[in-house]
Amino acid sequence: MSVSATPAGPSPAAPLDPLALIRSRRYAVLLVMTALLGIPISAFAFGFLALVSELQSLTYTDLPRGLGFDGTPSWWPIPLLTLAGLLVALTIRYLPGEGGHKPAEGLVTKGAPSAAELPAIALAAVASLGMGVVLGPEAPLIALGGGLAVYAVRSVKRDIQPSASAVLGAAGSFAAVSTLLGSPLLGAFLLMEAAGLGGVMMGVVLVPGLLAAGVGALIFTGLGSWTGLGTYSLVLQQVPHADRPDMAGFGWALVIGVIAALLGTGIRRAALFLQPRVERRRVAATALTGALVGVAALVYAEGTGRAASDVLYSGQSALGPLLAGEAGYTAATLVVLVVCKSVAYSLSLSSFRGGPVFPSMFVGAAVGLAMSHLPGLDVTSGFAMGVGAMCVALLKLPMTAVLLATLLLGTQGLTVMPLVIVAVVVSYVLSLRLAPAPAATPASPPAENATGSPT
Repeated sequence: MSVSATPAGPSPAAPLDPLALIRSRRYAVLLVMTALLGIPISAFAFGFLALVSELQSLTYTDLPRGLGFDGTPSWWPIPLLTLAGLLVALTIRYLPGEGGHKPAEGLVTKGAPSAAELPAIALAAVASLGMGVVLGPEAPLIALGGGLAVYAVRSVKRDIQPSASAVLGAAGSFAAVSTLLGSPLLGAFLLMEAAGLGGVMMGVVLVPGLLAAGVGALIFTGLGSWTGLGTYSLVLQQVPHADRPDMAGFGWALVIGVIAALLGTGIRRAALFLQPRVERRRVAATALTGALVGVAALVYAEGTGRAASDVLYSGQSALGPLLAGEAGYTAATLVVLVVCKSVAYSLSLSSFRGGPVFPSMFVGAAVGLAMSHLPGLDVTSGFAMGVGAMCVALLKLPMTAVLLATLLLGTQGLTVMPLVIVAVVVSYVLSLRLAPAPAATPASPPAENATGSPT
């Protein structure tokens, strides 16, 4: 093996010392900027969620009444979601940024979008969520919060370092989802696990993020009280008593973990199968997909006599009523709900823009409640295990899945946590086994030195 000479030049830069960065004056300034940015970004996020909520009420309640209908017809979602498909497709086609990340590919946090991409992200999300598509607001808010933070800072200081820009963008995302999952800590865990942060660098990003999330939570609470609209936070008002874990409960944890992995893998694979086919005929295919989501809601409403809204939307605001009113759902109704919601969820993932978290929680909750009609499984344990197992099957974020399924249940969540952990682990491992193997990377040819011989 021949050895080539190393050309003279400057020595490579020393690696960044995270602890030295935290102790520096620049980091203190960064924290102040983070706290200040948390105020307008959280206010924007609150306004975004309020707009989506008002559009949902307008399109599914006020508009049918204005047209003379006595209530909302069960077929109403079909034309409305067809229109949503047209609007989203046109936004994706003609505005930069393609309306944000593709939800079928999971919860992606790949840096703050540029200022030019923000309008398309906002418009595609509002059209999707406001008209009943089965996706959540978390992914658009993460992108919008990060993009707005970086844009605001660069408008004032154009020569900001990329590392500082990345930290501020992450802090903006923290502020935007500060109360969406019920607690700033849940949002922080979601973002950290999705971004793969670890080691000492996690603290560098985590401290500004938590500060922004804390400020954001205060702003959300204040605006919710001042406007009377609430905080748009995931809250379960009534949680039934959970039995202490026993051998039967652990057996059900294994079963629910397997079912969630199989169902979650099917939902995601179907969405990824449809996604490139929709992209080839963007406008027509997205409109057709929207109509099919409406058909799924119609089938559920006509087949069970319950509201089509059980199938539509993200499921965030419906989780509490589902748990509190589980006695009004027969096992057959819950099975039909799981099937129709899963179909609508997969179609929405393939074509629209939004987040995958809340629909996965709702589908998992319905699975767990359906299983609780069988002997040896109480309602709260089934609900929690279903939520955790389905979340991890779709998101591949095990820590977030466990926390989402337990912290929201209060003291009952601590009781069922061992069962949730088992269900999440089973679902996580099996869903990874069911995932297609990554394509092999071709080996690069050996490098040559100056004489042309391989080194």
